[in-house]
Amino acid sequence: MKTCAVIAAKDEEAHVGKVVKETLNYVDAVIVVDDGSRDSTKKVAEASGASVLHHVVNLGKGAAIKTGCDEAVKRGFGRIVLIDADGQHEPKEIPKFLKALDEADLVCGIRTRRESMPLVLKFGNWFIFQVSRMLYGVRVTDTQCGYRAFNASVWDKIRWDSSGYSMESEMLARAGRQSLKYSTIAISTIYSDKYKGTTVLDGIKIVVSLLWWRLRQ
Repeated sequence: MKTCAVIAAKDEEAHVGKVVKETLNYVDAVIVVDDGSRDSTKKVAEASGASVLHHVVNLGKGAAIKTGCDEAVKRGFGRIVLIDADGQHEPKEIPKFLKALDEADLVCGIRTRRESMPLVLKFGNWFIFQVSRMLYGVRVTDTQCGYRAFNASVWDKIRWDSSGYSMESEMLARAGRQSLKYSTIAISTIYSDKYKGTTVLDGIKIVVSLLWWRLRQ
């Protein structure tokens, strides 16, 4: 079963090349979705060995990863790994995700080092976890970690509508609704730049979205 890594990237010329090269040590192919970058992200990713899809304008992380996953499934890959373009995730941990997929439909990374994450965002992540647990029965403590892997056979069941950072939570909500088998693994995280990720406003939007998705059922 062949594996493809999908990477969403916006203005990541400084990191994406290294991430692609290291990731290719563990997967059969890498698809980078250049989400409206204004720098050389596309050029660097291609030179590093990735297939690159391009959004002319920035559509958001969720939209970019969905574009990449659609393409990976279309190409017939059986397993898909989601990894960030900014170097925060260690590609050498991919084998742990793939091994876990032998027993699960979806595998989610749980960050073990969060010293660089502001306290308010730690609380927000915890609160989103509690909402996800209560509404969907999903017990993934690090709901916003983007390092994940899944079997392509469940793509139609977890394929999200969110274009932004709500995609991770919507993926979990859909997995919970479909009673998919999921697991978590501990991962390390490297904060090479100023912390990037969900803001307080993003967190509020995610909680509102979780409630709205539940009401629509």
